[in-house]
Amino acid sequence: MKENRIYNFNAGPAALPLSVLEEVKESFLNFAGSGMSITEISHRSKLFDEVINDAVLRTKRLLKLDDRYQVLFLQGGASLQFTMIPMNLLPDGKTADYVDTGTWSSKAIKEAQILGKNIKVVASSKDKNYSYIPGNVKFNSDAVYVHITSNNTIKGTQWASFPDTKGIPLVADMSSDIMSRTFDPKPFGLIYAGAQKNIGPAGVCMVIIREDLLKMVPENLPSMLKYTTFSSSNSLYNTPPCFSIYVIQLVLKWLEETIGGLDKIEEINKEKARLLYETFDSGNFYKGTAEKGSRSLMNVTFRLPNEELEGKFIQEATKNGFGGLKGHRSVGGCRASIYNATTIDAIRALIGFMKEFEKKNG
Repeated sequence: MKENRIYNFNAGPAALPLSVLEEVKESFLNFAGSGMSITEISHRSKLFDEVINDAVLRTKRLLKLDDRYQVLFLQGGASLQFTMIPMNLLPDGKTADYVDTGTWSSKAIKEAQILGKNIKVVASSKDKNYSYIPGNVKFNSDAVYVHITSNNTIKGTQWASFPDTKGIPLVADMSSDIMSRTFDPKPFGLIYAGAQKNIGPAGVCMVIIREDLLKMVPENLPSMLKYTTFSSSNSLYNTPPCFSIYVIQLVLKWLEETIGGLDKIEEINKEKARLLYETFDSGNFYKGTAEKGSRSLMNVTFRLPNEELEGKFIQEATKNGFGGLKGHRSVGGCRASIYNATTIDAIRALIGFMKEFEKKNG
């Protein structure tokens, strides 16, 4: 029932558009008049071909991708990509540049090192507890690719604009901000995103890869760890996570047809973030943890005057229908994840609660 739904600020799995959930509910038992659930139809059927092909086409339209790019749906989440990227794209004797902006980029670096790959960490914000995005990064001209994490869910930072790599292909983990804003895709050789934060449910990772990088994939890799295995089979080499891909298709349809594209959702996302950050900046009770020039539009991280008040804040927020506001276990504090599906009404309701809490406890 709609009246029983809370304001969902979870970092992932996260909020999905209500209209998408309603469409899933309506079609779950009888998808497209087939007499079967979407979870029951064959991944080799015409019905599922239509689902996955539409998801690919909508991704290309929304991101303005040209014919050089392929859209793949893989399993293993974004975390498997930490391994697949250097395994597929970084030959022995070559090097790649990585920028370390927090937990997920650090894990990507670690996985490449486990493989014994020659990587260079060319910039890091570890010196200030990952509270900012490094600027004026100098990249090595012989790097095969440059890896970045576009948005950092735990620390609440985001690349406001992407670095100029002087033609070196950018590889980006966009798990938490894909489809949230417009950008020029041309510098990117590969984009990957675990769906569960901003475009769908858990269980699938979207990988967008350019043809020149596909040509770099060695033949002597296990089939399930090669990008070419999936690019040559429309992601249907084995049984894909059909339901997750179906929901992504519906979310992309919502973005295109209900919201009006990435220009529109970017406007909405900027307004949501502005309202929340202004609440912090107008007083001393709530304090954002990210430096102003690096603040995320997707994950708003903040602290209260002490941990006792933070615990009380989260407890009372939960009682009042605001879920997911506890910060990541590795850093504590509070976090509001305000992905595409989070409405401005939800933000305004949260701000109202925050002001009332401050009045009582400040």
